[in-house]
Amino acid sequence: MNIYEQQAANRRTTKLVIALFILFYIFLGLGFDFFYLGYGGFLQPAGADVPDEASPLPFGSILALVVASGQAWWGMRFGDRAVLASVGARPVSSSTTDLQERQLFNIVDEMRIASGLPFPKVYIIPDADPNAFATGMDPKRASIAVTKGLLEKLNREELQGVVAHEMSHVRNLDIQVMTTIAALAGGVVLLSDWAMRAMRYGGSGSSGGKRSKDGGGLGAVFLVIWIITVVLAPILAQLLAMAVSRQREYLADATGAELTRNPAGLASALKKIELAVAPTKAIKRGTAHLCIADPLGRRMDLREDFWGDLFATHPPMHLRISKLNQMAYQGDPAPQPEHRTLG
Repeated sequence: MNIYEQQAANRRTTKLVIALFILFYIFLGLGFDFFYLGYGGFLQPAGADVPDEASPLPFGSILALVVASGQAWWGMRFGDRAVLASVGARPVSSSTTDLQERQLFNIVDEMRIASGLPFPKVYIIPDADPNAFATGMDPKRASIAVTKGLLEKLNREELQGVVAHEMSHVRNLDIQVMTTIAALAGGVVLLSDWAMRAMRYGGSGSSGGKRSKDGGGLGAVFLVIWIITVVLAPILAQLLAMAVSRQREYLADATGAELTRNPAGLASALKKIELAVAPTKAIKRGTAHLCIADPLGRRMDLREDFWGDLFATHPPMHLRISKLNQMAYQGDPAPQPEHRTLG
Protein backbone atom coordinates (compact mmCIF):
# COMPACT_ATOMS: atom_id res chain seq x y z
CA MET A 1 0.00 0.00 0.00
CA ASN A 2 1.53 3.34 -1.03
CA ILE A 3 1.16 6.63 0.82
CA TYR A 4 -1.86 7.79 -1.20
CA GLU A 5 -3.69 4.49 -0.71
CA GLN A 6 -2.90 4.65 3.02
CA GLN A 7 -4.27 8.19 3.27
CA ALA A 8 -7.43 7.21 1.39
CA ALA A 9 -7.88 4.19 3.67
CA ASN A 10 -7.45 6.35 6.76
CA ARG A 11 -10.05 8.84 5.49
CA ARG A 12 -12.48 5.95 5.04
CA THR A 13 -11.62 4.64 8.48
CA THR A 14 -12.27 8.05 10.03
CA LYS A 15 -15.74 8.21 8.45
CA LEU A 16 -16.51 4.64 9.50
CA VAL A 17 -15.36 5.25 13.07
CA ILE A 18 -17.50 8.39 13.32
CA ALA A 19 -20.53 6.50 11.97
CA LEU A 20 -20.05 3.63 14.43
CA PHE A 21 -19.70 5.98 17.37
CA ILE A 22 -22.82 7.94 16.35
CA LEU A 23 -24.82 4.68 16.18
CA PHE A 24 -23.39 3.73 19.57
CA TYR A 25 -24.46 7.08 21.02
CA ILE A 26 -27.99 6.70 19.60
CA PHE A 27 -28.29 3.20 21.07
CA LEU A 28 -27.35 4.55 24.51
CA GLY A 29 -29.94 7.32 24.14
CA LEU A 30 -32.62 4.92 22.94
CA GLY A 31 -32.19 2.74 25.98
CA PHE A 32 -32.41 5.80 28.21
CA ASP A 33 -35.75 6.68 26.59
CA PHE A 34 -37.11 3.19 27.11
CA PHE A 35 -35.78 2.59 30.61
CA TYR A 36 -36.04 6.01 32.17
CA LEU A 37 -38.60 8.07 30.22
CA GLY A 38 -40.97 5.27 29.30
CA TYR A 39 -40.72 5.89 25.56
CA GLY A 40 -40.81 2.34 24.28
CA GLY A 41 -43.74 2.00 21.92
CA PHE A 42 -41.54 0.32 19.31
CA LEU A 43 -41.06 -2.55 21.77
CA GLN A 44 -44.72 -2.95 22.66
CA PRO A 45 -46.80 -5.92 21.52
CA ALA A 46 -49.26 -5.16 18.73
CA GLY A 47 -52.37 -3.44 20.04
CA ALA A 48 -50.84 -2.57 23.41
CA ASP A 49 -51.86 0.71 25.02
CA VAL A 50 -49.20 3.35 25.49
CA PRO A 51 -49.42 4.91 28.99
CA ASP A 52 -50.25 8.59 29.18
CA GLU A 53 -47.12 9.29 31.18
CA ALA A 54 -44.85 8.07 28.37
CA SER A 55 -42.60 10.73 26.93
CA PRO A 56 -43.98 12.05 23.59
CA LEU A 57 -40.48 12.41 22.17
CA PRO A 58 -37.41 10.13 22.30
CA PHE A 59 -35.54 12.77 24.26
CA GLY A 60 -32.55 10.57 25.09
CA SER A 61 -32.06 9.48 21.48
CA ILE A 62 -32.26 13.05 20.22
CA LEU A 63 -29.86 14.25 22.90
CA ALA A 64 -27.43 11.41 22.12
CA LEU A 65 -27.52 12.24 18.41
CA VAL A 66 -26.86 15.91 19.14
CA VAL A 67 -24.03 15.04 21.53
CA ALA A 68 -22.51 12.57 19.06
CA SER A 69 -22.65 15.00 16.15
CA GLY A 70 -21.31 17.81 18.29
CA GLN A 71 -18.56 15.63 19.70
CA ALA A 72 -17.51 14.50 16.22
CA TRP A 73 -17.43 18.09 14.96
CA TRP A 74 -15.63 19.33 18.06
CA GLY A 75 -13.12 16.48 17.93
CA MET A 76 -12.23 17.19 14.31
CA ARG A 77 -12.05 20.92 14.97
CA PHE A 78 -10.52 21.23 18.44
CA GLY A 79 -9.57 17.70 19.52
CA ASP A 80 -5.85 18.26 19.05
CA ARG A 81 -5.92 21.38 21.26
CA ALA A 82 -7.74 19.47 23.98
CA VAL A 83 -5.20 16.65 23.84
CA LEU A 84 -2.27 19.06 24.11
CA ALA A 85 -3.93 20.98 26.93
CA SER A 86 -4.66 17.76 28.84
CA VAL A 87 -0.94 16.89 29.01
CA GLY A 88 0.22 20.43 29.86
CA ALA A 89 2.20 20.79 26.63
CA ARG A 90 3.89 24.11 25.91
CA PRO A 91 4.93 25.30 22.43
CA VAL A 92 8.53 25.51 21.24
CA SER A 93 9.35 28.51 19.06
CA SER A 94 12.10 28.96 16.51
CA SER A 95 13.69 31.58 18.76
CA THR A 96 14.24 29.23 21.70
CA THR A 97 17.63 29.49 23.38
CA ASP A 98 17.43 26.07 25.05
CA LEU A 99 19.93 23.77 23.30
CA GLN A 100 17.79 20.64 23.59
CA GLU A 101 14.73 22.43 22.27
CA ARG A 102 16.75 23.97 19.45
CA GLN A 103 18.02 20.51 18.47
CA LEU A 104 14.43 19.19 18.49
CA PHE A 105 13.28 22.09 16.33
CA ASN A 106 16.08 21.43 13.82
CA ILE A 107 15.27 17.70 13.68
CA VAL A 108 11.59 18.41 13.05
CA ASP A 109 12.64 20.70 10.21
CA GLU A 110 14.84 17.95 8.74
CA MET A 111 12.03 15.40 8.87
CA ARG A 112 9.62 17.96 7.46
CA ILE A 113 11.87 18.30 4.42
CA ALA A 114 12.33 14.53 4.12
CA SER A 115 8.59 13.88 4.28
CA GLY A 116 7.53 16.83 2.12
CA LEU A 117 5.05 17.98 4.76
CA PRO A 118 4.29 21.43 6.17
CA PHE A 119 6.14 22.32 9.36
CA PRO A 120 4.12 21.05 12.34
CA LYS A 121 3.78 22.86 15.64
CA VAL A 122 6.25 21.56 18.21
CA TYR A 123 5.46 21.08 21.91
CA ILE A 124 7.25 19.98 25.07
CA ILE A 125 5.46 17.95 27.75
CA PRO A 126 6.87 18.57 31.25
CA ASP A 127 7.33 14.91 32.18
CA ALA A 128 10.54 13.03 32.98
CA ASP A 129 9.45 9.80 31.25
CA PRO A 130 10.47 9.52 27.57
CA ASN A 131 7.47 9.53 25.23
CA ALA A 132 6.02 11.39 22.24
CA PHE A 133 2.90 11.68 20.11
CA ALA A 134 1.48 13.52 17.11
CA THR A 135 -2.00 14.99 16.87
CA GLY A 136 -4.10 17.13 14.54
CA MET A 137 -6.63 16.60 11.76
CA ASP A 138 -4.37 17.01 8.72
CA PRO A 139 -0.73 17.83 7.89
CA LYS A 140 -1.48 21.58 7.79
CA ARG A 141 -2.75 21.51 11.38
CA ALA A 142 -0.45 18.87 12.84
CA SER A 143 1.42 19.04 16.13
CA ILE A 144 4.24 16.92 17.53
CA ALA A 145 4.73 16.75 21.29
CA VAL A 146 7.65 15.13 23.11
CA THR A 147 8.36 14.85 26.81
CA LYS A 148 11.23 16.59 28.52
CA GLY A 149 12.52 13.16 29.47
CA LEU A 150 12.74 12.16 25.81
CA LEU A 151 15.02 15.12 25.06
CA GLU A 152 17.22 14.28 28.05
CA LYS A 153 17.56 10.53 27.47
CA LEU A 154 17.97 10.22 23.68
CA ASN A 155 20.89 11.17 21.50
CA ARG A 156 20.40 12.99 18.22
CA GLU A 157 20.00 9.90 16.02
CA GLU A 158 17.48 8.37 18.42
CA LEU A 159 15.51 11.59 18.70
CA GLN A 160 15.49 11.85 14.91
CA GLY A 161 14.01 8.35 14.72
CA VAL A 162 11.20 9.25 17.14
CA VAL A 163 10.38 12.48 15.30
CA ALA A 164 10.37 10.59 11.99
CA HIS A 165 7.94 8.06 13.52
CA GLU A 166 5.58 10.85 14.56
CA MET A 167 5.92 12.61 11.20
CA SER A 168 4.92 9.29 9.63
CA HIS A 169 1.66 9.39 11.60
CA VAL A 170 1.10 12.87 10.16
CA ARG A 171 2.01 11.78 6.66
CA ASN A 172 -0.24 8.70 6.76
CA LEU A 173 -3.14 10.71 8.27
CA ASP A 174 -3.12 8.43 11.31
CA ILE A 175 -3.47 11.56 13.43
CA GLN A 176 -6.90 12.22 11.93
CA VAL A 177 -8.22 8.82 12.92
CA MET A 178 -6.64 8.72 16.38
CA THR A 179 -7.51 12.29 17.37
CA THR A 180 -11.14 11.77 16.32
CA ILE A 181 -11.32 8.53 18.30
CA ALA A 182 -9.90 10.23 21.39
CA ALA A 183 -12.64 12.90 21.26
CA LEU A 184 -15.49 10.46 20.52
CA ALA A 185 -14.38 8.01 23.18
CA GLY A 186 -14.56 10.80 25.74
CA GLY A 187 -18.16 11.45 24.71
CA VAL A 188 -19.04 7.76 25.12
CA VAL A 189 -17.71 7.82 28.68
CA LEU A 190 -19.79 10.94 29.41
CA LEU A 191 -23.04 9.41 28.04
CA SER A 192 -22.37 6.16 29.84
CA ASP A 193 -21.96 8.06 33.10
CA TRP A 194 -25.26 9.92 32.55
CA ALA A 195 -27.07 6.66 31.83
CA MET A 196 -25.60 4.99 34.91
CA ARG A 197 -26.78 7.89 37.07
CA ALA A 198 -30.24 7.71 35.51
CA MET A 199 -30.50 4.01 36.32
CA ARG A 200 -29.21 4.54 39.83
CA TYR A 201 -31.49 7.43 40.78
CA GLY A 202 -34.49 7.20 38.49
CA GLY A 203 -34.82 3.85 36.78
CA SER A 204 -36.34 1.70 39.49
CA GLY A 205 -39.95 2.35 40.36
CA SER A 206 -40.43 4.92 37.59
CA SER A 207 -42.49 4.72 34.44
CA GLY A 208 -39.41 3.21 32.84
CA GLY A 209 -39.55 0.24 35.18
CA LYS A 210 -43.21 -0.32 34.35
CA ARG A 211 -42.47 0.17 30.68
CA SER A 212 -39.86 -2.57 30.63
CA LYS A 213 -42.45 -4.97 32.02
CA ASP A 214 -45.11 -3.85 29.52
CA GLY A 215 -42.69 -4.46 26.68
CA GLY A 216 -42.72 -8.18 27.31
CA GLY A 217 -39.83 -10.43 26.42
CA LEU A 218 -38.45 -8.16 23.71
CA GLY A 219 -38.39 -5.23 26.08
CA ALA A 220 -36.62 -7.26 28.75
CA VAL A 221 -33.98 -8.45 26.29
CA PHE A 222 -33.40 -4.91 25.02
CA LEU A 223 -33.11 -3.64 28.57
CA VAL A 224 -30.52 -6.25 29.52
CA ILE A 225 -28.46 -5.57 26.38
CA TRP A 226 -28.65 -1.83 26.99
CA ILE A 227 -27.55 -2.08 30.63
CA ILE A 228 -24.61 -4.30 29.64
CA THR A 229 -23.68 -1.80 26.91
CA VAL A 230 -23.85 1.12 29.35
CA VAL A 231 -21.55 -0.66 31.78
CA LEU A 232 -19.10 -1.74 29.07
CA ALA A 233 -19.30 1.44 26.93
CA PRO A 234 -16.04 3.01 28.20
CA ILE A 235 -14.22 -0.32 27.73
CA LEU A 236 -15.62 -0.83 24.22
CA ALA A 237 -14.55 2.70 23.23
CA GLN A 238 -11.04 2.05 24.52
CA LEU A 239 -10.85 -1.28 22.70
CA LEU A 240 -11.61 0.47 19.43
CA ALA A 241 -8.93 3.07 20.12
CA MET A 242 -6.42 0.34 20.98
CA ALA A 243 -7.14 -1.67 17.83
CA VAL A 244 -6.66 1.37 15.59
CA SER A 245 -3.45 2.34 17.40
CA ARG A 246 -1.82 -1.11 17.15
CA GLN A 247 -2.36 -1.40 13.41
CA ARG A 248 -0.61 1.89 12.77
CA GLU A 249 2.51 1.57 14.91
CA TYR A 250 4.33 -0.94 12.69
CA LEU A 251 3.64 1.17 9.61
CA ALA A 252 4.86 4.34 11.33
CA ASP A 253 8.04 2.56 12.43
CA ALA A 254 8.74 1.44 8.85
CA THR A 255 7.91 4.85 7.35
CA GLY A 256 10.02 6.60 10.00
CA ALA A 257 12.98 4.37 9.14
CA GLU A 258 12.44 5.26 5.49
CA LEU A 259 12.58 8.98 6.27
CA THR A 260 15.80 8.77 8.30
CA ARG A 261 17.42 5.91 6.34
CA ASN A 262 18.49 4.77 9.82
CA PRO A 263 16.19 2.13 11.37
CA ALA A 264 18.81 1.41 14.04
CA GLY A 265 18.32 4.91 15.46
CA LEU A 266 14.61 4.36 16.09
CA ALA A 267 15.28 0.83 17.41
CA SER A 268 17.75 2.23 19.95
CA ALA A 269 15.25 4.94 20.95
CA LEU A 270 12.51 2.36 21.51
CA LYS A 271 14.86 0.32 23.73
CA LYS A 272 15.51 3.33 25.95
CA ILE A 273 11.81 4.24 26.05
CA GLU A 274 10.88 0.65 26.94
CA LEU A 275 13.45 0.38 29.73
CA ALA A 276 12.28 3.56 31.44
CA VAL A 277 10.66 2.37 34.68
CA ALA A 278 8.25 5.26 35.39
CA PRO A 279 4.92 5.74 33.58
CA THR A 280 4.28 9.02 31.76
CA LYS A 281 2.16 10.68 34.45
CA ALA A 282 1.16 13.65 32.31
CA ILE A 283 -0.55 11.42 29.71
CA LYS A 284 -3.79 9.76 30.78
CA ARG A 285 -5.69 6.71 29.56
CA GLY A 286 -7.83 8.60 27.04
CA THR A 287 -4.83 9.67 24.95
CA ALA A 288 -2.55 6.65 25.57
CA HIS A 289 -3.17 5.27 22.08
CA LEU A 290 -1.60 8.39 20.54
CA CYS A 291 1.86 7.80 22.03
CA ILE A 292 4.87 6.04 20.56
CA ALA A 293 4.88 3.76 23.65
CA ASP A 294 2.18 2.96 26.18
CA PRO A 295 2.46 5.77 28.75
CA LEU A 296 0.69 3.64 31.39
CA GLY A 297 3.27 0.84 31.36
CA ARG A 298 0.73 -2.01 31.14
CA ARG A 299 2.07 -5.55 30.96
CA MET A 300 -0.66 -6.40 28.47
CA ASP A 301 1.49 -4.73 25.80
CA LEU A 302 4.00 -7.59 26.13
CA ARG A 303 1.52 -10.29 25.17
CA GLU A 304 1.35 -11.75 21.67
CA ASP A 305 -1.83 -13.79 22.11
CA PHE A 306 -5.53 -13.06 21.59
CA TRP A 307 -5.82 -11.01 24.78
CA GLY A 308 -2.82 -8.91 23.87
CA ASP A 309 -4.36 -8.21 20.47
CA LEU A 310 -7.61 -7.25 22.19
CA PHE A 311 -6.47 -5.10 25.11
CA ALA A 312 -2.97 -3.79 24.29
CA THR A 313 -2.65 -0.22 23.05
CA HIS A 314 0.63 -0.96 21.25
CA PRO A 315 2.31 -3.95 19.61
CA PRO A 316 4.94 -5.70 21.79
CA MET A 317 7.94 -3.41 21.88
CA HIS A 318 10.46 -6.21 21.41
CA LEU A 319 8.77 -7.14 18.12
CA ARG A 320 8.93 -3.55 16.89
CA ILE A 321 12.62 -3.38 17.80
CA SER A 322 13.26 -6.71 16.12
CA LYS A 323 11.65 -5.58 12.86
CA LEU A 324 13.70 -2.37 12.86
CA ASN A 325 16.92 -4.29 13.54
CA GLN A 326 16.15 -6.56 10.62
CA MET A 327 15.70 -3.49 8.41
CA ALA A 328 19.16 -2.39 9.55
CA TYR A 329 20.58 -5.90 8.85
CA GLN A 330 21.44 -6.31 12.51
CA GLY A 331 19.63 -9.61 13.04
CA ASP A 332 17.44 -9.96 16.10
CA PRO A 333 19.50 -9.14 19.19
CA ALA A 334 16.54 -7.81 21.15
CA PRO A 335 15.00 -10.34 23.57
CA GLN A 336 11.94 -9.26 25.50
CA PRO A 337 13.14 -6.35 27.64
CA GLU A 338 12.13 -5.63 31.21
CA HIS A 339 8.81 -3.83 30.82
CA ARG A 340 8.27 -0.20 31.81
CA THR A 341 5.97 -0.78 34.78
CA LEU A 342 6.05 -0.01 38.45
CA GLY A 343 4.44 -3.33 39.43
